[in-house]
Amino acid sequence: MRVPTVAILTLATLVVWESPEAQAISPSPVPHLADLIVEPTPAETGIRSTAIAQIPLADTVEFPDIISTNAKDLLYTTNVDSQLAIAEKNDSSPIPNSQSPLVTDIQIRFVNNKGETVEGRTRKDFLLGELRLKPGQVFRQEALESDLRRLRRFEFVDKVNVSVNSDSTGVIIIYDIKESRFPSLSFGGGYNEDIGIYGTFGYRDANIGGLNQQLRGRLQVSAKDAQFDVQFTDPYRASEPNRLGYSVRAFRRRTFSRTFGDEIDLPNDDDAREGRFGGSVSVLRSFHDWDAALGLNYTRISIRDDNWRVSPVDELGNPLSLSGQGIDDLVTVSFAVTRDRRDRRLYPSTGSIFSLSTEQSIPIGLGDVLINRLRANYIQYVPVSLVSRGRLTQYPELTEMLAFNLQAGTILGEFPPAEAFNLGGAQNVRGYGGGGVGSGRSYGLASFEYRFPIVWRVGGVVFADFASDFGSGDTVLGEPGPIRDKPGSGFGYGLGLRVRSPFGLIRADFGISDRGENSLEISFGQRF
Repeated sequence: MRVPTVAILTLATLVVWESPEAQAISPSPVPHLADLIVEPTPAETGIRSTAIAQIPLADTVEFPDIISTNAKDLLYTTNVDSQLAIAEKNDSSPIPNSQSPLVTDIQIRFVNNKGETVEGRTRKDFLLGELRLKPGQVFRQEALESDLRRLRRFEFVDKVNVSVNSDSTGVIIIYDIKESRFPSLSFGGGYNEDIGIYGTFGYRDANIGGLNQQLRGRLQVSAKDAQFDVQFTDPYRASEPNRLGYSVRAFRRRTFSRTFGDEIDLPNDDDAREGRFGGSVSVLRSFHDWDAALGLNYTRISIRDDNWRVSPVDELGNPLSLSGQGIDDLVTVSFAVTRDRRDRRLYPSTGSIFSLSTEQSIPIGLGDVLINRLRANYIQYVPVSLVSRGRLTQYPELTEMLAFNLQAGTILGEFPPAEAFNLGGAQNVRGYGGGGVGSGRSYGLASFEYRFPIVWRVGGVVFADFASDFGSGDTVLGEPGPIRDKPGSGFGYGLGLRVRSPFGLIRADFGISDRGENSLEISFGQRF
């Protein structure tokens, strides 16, 4: 049986230097079927210190998708005259009248922490091209707020402050933008019972060329193997509507299998390891409030032992792959749409985000996989003032609120068992171990959190999670869930702490399951 991972605290150095660039978040490339559940992305920390703490406390060495979530507070102030009427339409060739002031100028200024004007790295013509409200058009506050939401989607934007000045000729809009610092390098390491001592190197840049391009990657090396995940994205630009954005990604990772874990091992008594190798190419496009991505993806999935030898069956003779050889090839065409209405991308306090995705496989390679996977994910944030009583917290990470997350998904057709929806663990049902609730063809998940400030940089969370595979565990090839006594449905609840540190928001959740089990999970960022 698996022994808990021994982890050591590792430090990584953050190196920042000047580089012109910009980046809008059109949708992230469509997730692979390898990403077993539509999990809300934990927010990455907006790090300003020279060190990052990396604490690998999970029971597996995992390579999560590297997704940008670094935009911070959105500040909005105006000094528009209270008698200024707002036009109802924003026509490209408006007819001015006394009740419909025109926008005479839009200015972009870059500022530092002290509010002083500095030289920016982002191209101003790029930012102006991304705004919907243009000089010569009728001023509308709804359009201004829409442009603010558009600006906060850029990962290179740390803060935005807008002022609107009016005079006899019209209005002048001034955006003061504080940029995040890019690029960054990180170094770290640790120990894991599967691969032993390992080292990591990370690179991230969301400020290439001043045109909203991103390059991010991570390399992990140990005596047993090397894992990597690298991605380049050139997003869609509203200023160039006839040009599509694109993204290219390649990855290799090795983990303990959540589908085939627990009491049943491989024939040689090793725990099942799951290897994934592949890549994707996606094209990106935005339509008003919706971001869309169309991708072509390839993943080779293999089930292996401790020495990385392929294992077709477990110790009971149950198949571990659709091909019967322990290896399956998955080629898919994927499509996803997302509507983001959060007030800010990093640690939102109000608003929602909704996404839908579908992946259709093409029967090429080992396994001849022919399936379609459908997934949906909805998150809602509702501000409350039960503890804070209306007082604004200094730290947006600790804002008092109610947060809700609903997810659902299903797979049509015969699929590799490693592709089942795995329920249970820190990212869905806390209190259970990873994959401990079920491994099914379909699933539903509901999570609730009440977040509140406690003192200074510390906040608390009361949470409850429920998930079910809707009785679909026995429809997965080899029935990995039922033969491992996974219940198929599970409920977890508990308490958590959130600590704002120089390394980012530290999350500690103590969960209790409806089976009387409990677990303590420590990681970074909010659960969703």
